Amino acid sequence: MSGRLTARAQWTIVALVAATLGAVLLIANRTIGDELYLVGIGTRAPEFHAATLDATPKPRRIEDYRGSVVLLNVWATYCQPCIVEMPSIERLYHDYGPQGLRVVAVSVDDADKQTAIRDFVAAHALTFDILYDPSGGIEQTYQTTGVPETFIIGRDGVIRKKVIGASDWDSPGNRALISQLLHETAS
Repeated sequence: MSGRLTARAQWTIVALVAATLGAVLLIANRTIGDELYLVGIGTRAPEFHAATLDATPKPRRIEDYRGSVVLLNVWATYCQPCIVEMPSIERLYHDYGPQGLRVVAVSVDDADKQTAIRDFVAAHALTFDILYDPSGGIEQTYQTTGVPETFIIGRDGVIRKKVIGASDWDSPGNRALISQLLHETAS
């Protein structure tokens, strides 16, 4: 038996290698998972954490909107293209909100900018959900390249459209997409 491994020893080595590989993959997934899985059309909308602008902020997550068609907009008060597109988002919400569209605009302004965000919302008469993520965690989770960036999410939680930069959300094409998604059932 000199120099030869028994079948048991060989299986022990295989098990150790598999366990080591599994541990390495688990650690890689936890540390660089955002880079391993691209967020885009056809992927499940990842979880985010933001808060309302109420006197006592309430935490919100994507899970709070599951089962709805969601327009998720990542924006900031200093962003000129964000300012340009907000009226079209409000018009879209005004027309499709009663049918089930949820608009969730997450501000990534710096910490302690709640007053500036509230003033922005009031000045533009925005009536949809405005959330605040001063940590910018949503930018990393959704792998945004800047602001504004918008994701249309179906009732099933899958991203159906991703737009980098400002868009006319009141356009016939965007309205047709929202209408179509509102008529789909969640699976």
